[in-house]
Amino acid sequence: MAREIEDQKRHGTHVLLTVLAIWGLAVVVAAEAGVYRAIYPLVLAPIIALGIVVPVVVYAISDGFRAYIEAVGLRPLTAFHIWRIAAALVFFWYGAYNLLPEIFVRNAAWGDLVAGLLALGVTLLPESRNRYLVFHIFGFADFVVAVGTGLTLFLLNDPRMSGIETLPMALIPLYGVGISGASHIMAFDLLRRGVGIKHVERANA
Repeated sequence: MAREIEDQKRHGTHVLLTVLAIWGLAVVVAAEAGVYRAIYPLVLAPIIALGIVVPVVVYAISDGFRAYIEAVGLRPLTAFHIWRIAAALVFFWYGAYNLLPEIFVRNAAWGDLVAGLLALGVTLLPESRNRYLVFHIFGFADFVVAVGTGLTLFLLNDPRMSGIETLPMALIPLYGVGISGASHIMAFDLLRRGVGIKHVERANA
């Protein structure tokens, strides 16, 4: 039985990595082809939202995918967010060259840096429901602030927001945000159902 579960988990990982690779490649091709520059800026908001909504819908309706995420557990879902440290550095670089509005860089970069460091700390510490919960609440709130700031600046027609339509920046909102946002929601569901944690501390961790 354990062998069968491991085989299913391995197969699920292969499928997931294939889907993520195709998604990432599609974003790169679209950015290089100038697709994002050609469309009305506010259209980017629903595209970014779909990156979160579609995986969550699949998670909600697919017993197999939900079981796979349960088997993966909260630690890998949390560790994935360490990538946000790199995202923060990209934001800072764009900000240093005035390629993004200062307020957007401030809200998005510092939030991602803290979230990435928190993810690293939580991953290195023993598993604890409270630590996971605190991280995912903060990480999701950071997304709300960053996306809200970006949408506001698009509405104000700030020309510097065009920076997110080009590589490598396009990979953050149009790829990383979708995966990360969806993983936050899945993590909340695992925490709500009390699954996905191998060792839960009974004390106030």
